[in-house]
Amino acid sequence: MRALAAPVLAVCGLIASACGGADPNGAAAGQAAPATSASRQETRPQQQESQPQQQESQPQQDSAKQEQPPEAEPLDGKVIVIDPGHNGGNYRRPDIINRQVDVLTEKKACDTTGTSTNDGYSEAAFTWDVSTRLARILRSRGATVKLTRSGNTGVGPCITQRAAIGNKAKADAAISIHADGAGPKDHGFHIIMPKKIGGPVDKVVGSSGKLGLAVRDAYRKGTGVPYSTYIGRDALDYRSDLGGLNLSTVPKVFIETGNMRNAGDAAKLRSPAFRQKAAVALADGLQHYLGA
Repeated sequence: MRALAAPVLAVCGLIASACGGADPNGAAAGQAAPATSASRQETRPQQQESQPQQQESQPQQDSAKQEQPPEAEPLDGKVIVIDPGHNGGNYRRPDIINRQVDVLTEKKACDTTGTSTNDGYSEAAFTWDVSTRLARILRSRGATVKLTRSGNTGVGPCITQRAAIGNKAKADAAISIHADGAGPKDHGFHIIMPKKIGGPVDKVVGSSGKLGLAVRDAYRKGTGVPYSTYIGRDALDYRSDLGGLNLSTVPKVFIETGNMRNAGDAAKLRSPAFRQKAAVALADGLQHYLGA
């Protein structure tokens, strides 16, 4: 608007009627410029008064941002069942754990005591520690997590019950944590996956295979433990004699995280820092499988 002021004044100076005629207060038509200047000054306070209104709206915008729901965690809505192998009190109750149960392909003991390192660190203690670490990580990522046992001083549950817990939870994925007890020269980890047996597991054999690959790759990358030198191929082993797999109706795998009877593997498994690293790696594998 300011760029037009000079031409307008020039026209008004020559043709008074074009700019509204003579000033009613007696000023000549050619003296209209001061009135225009005054009108500009009157409009400036109005512009300044509008600025506080804009500033007042800022707190409302900030409040709206604070009211927005937080971003969803990557595993929101996912249910994961963790099965810590064996139990710390199993050795006290052979009458319970030796009871035979039906795993569809054969009859097997309800549970076992598991193995241990040469200096007595038990598989049951190891699996409980890794499982509770894994549960915390998964929950922090939004997952609903269920464990098949609540501590490391009890007995069981039987392998059939461990499968039933995952089935009842309608788990999106289930994993059974173990450590092996092979010969002292054998080392490395491997994943155990189900085969089709003409039973309930058949419909999840394919998805269990995908879960196993995701866990294998994440565990290898996250821990540096090599593939097993003594069982399976590329750390993958398929079995039809495990009740925890045969009776599962949800995607499920076992992991033998290392060999407790091998000095090198045992040193890792005994380390709290390694167990945390293992838990993170397993969480990453489960999350990758679940597409989160």
